[in-house]
Amino acid sequence: MDTGGRTDMTAHPQTPQFFLTSPSACPYLPGQLERKVFTHLVGHRAPELLDLLTQGGFRRSQNIAYRPACERCRACVSVRILVDEFRPTKSMKRARQTNGDLVGRMSEAEPTSEQYALFRRYLDARHARGGMSEMSVLDYAMMVEDSQVDTRVIQYRLKGPDSAFSTRSDRDLKAVALTDVMGDGLSMVYSYYDPDEAARGLGTYMILDHIERAKAMGLPYLYLGYWVEGSRKMDYKIRFQPQEHLMPKGWERYEPKDAAEDAAPAL
Repeated sequence: MDTGGRTDMTAHPQTPQFFLTSPSACPYLPGQLERKVFTHLVGHRAPELLDLLTQGGFRRSQNIAYRPACERCRACVSVRILVDEFRPTKSMKRARQTNGDLVGRMSEAEPTSEQYALFRRYLDARHARGGMSEMSVLDYAMMVEDSQVDTRVIQYRLKGPDSAFSTRSDRDLKAVALTDVMGDGLSMVYSYYDPDEAARGLGTYMILDHIERAKAMGLPYLYLGYWVEGSRKMDYKIRFQPQEHLMPKGWERYEPKDAAEDAAPAL
């Protein structure tokens, strides 16, 4: 159809529309305001669109893809690990050894009351004043289920006598990761763990496990979301080298000045 040089949006019903949020307080840098640009992930093209948007620095939350669009700040930087080149540090090897009594199983994205109980304990202990602190069991179910892309849940439990999942008690569930499987990598959407097991380094362990899973699946990247220099909440992401950061000219290899030591990831 000839539109006289104008773009006919009605001719392409799958073309995503982007929206801009109002300014709100930044959760990472005091005194700053954040804005996000977002679009909806719907229809049969949702997985393809997520791949393209993730490569462009977007993240997924349910059926929304978003990225920062702050007027005066560019502190949020998208990070992805090069899984084939990754080599664990000594402290990472210790975390892997410490958690050798755990087994992780990837399954369809289905919420359970057991997951929510652990999620609730994690929020109350580590993010009691965060934006997710008031999430109900229904909110949690929506976070897990409301996805039109290939989303999985990975549950980490104590090994049983036959190296399978233990069934001794609900507390045997130590950690959970909500993960998207994309064309070029895995994306850790959100993860949480038993707050009473901080000494295990479960956040580090889950990232190490995802690196191995991506490698086994022939996927080159593990997407970790955003890193904000100067935010202690984000320091742990720089430890996983080599990695690339999304810069104005595209993805560039990042060379850290001084890798941060162990911290507890909360993706």
